[in-house]
Amino acid sequence: VQLQASGGGLVQAGESLRLSCAASGRTFSGYTVAWFRQAPGKEREFVATIRWNGNTYYKDSVKGRFTIARDAAKRTVYLQMNSLQPEDTAVYYCAASSSVISSTLGESSAYGYWGQGTQVTVSS
Repeated sequence: VQLQASGGGLVQAGESLRLSCAASGRTFSGYTVAWFRQAPGKEREFVATIRWNGNTYYKDSVKGRFTIARDAAKRTVYLQMNSLQPEDTAVYYCAASSSVISSTLGESSAYGYWGQGTQVTVSS
């Protein structure tokens, strides 16, 4: 599956953005899809994931602000980001896996398919 991430941009603190991860080549059926982010000089970190069965998991610092959802008909997974803060500034990547297990949901190495990044910049 090929992934295309989009929707990044420059916003002020407190504003919202919605990122999209579109699949081509096949649908997301049976796949777990995640969002990771990487800020300058930092390691790539897990943000959120949605499993094939619809279960979702989030990094603690984004709980209540970010929502991950999928639209099967559009072959797209979204990351709705509300109340953005400067510390959310990073390049955001979507990733997918058909075989990730629960204990490794937050590990980038568990995902075999990656989209290109989309820059999110939040000014204070």
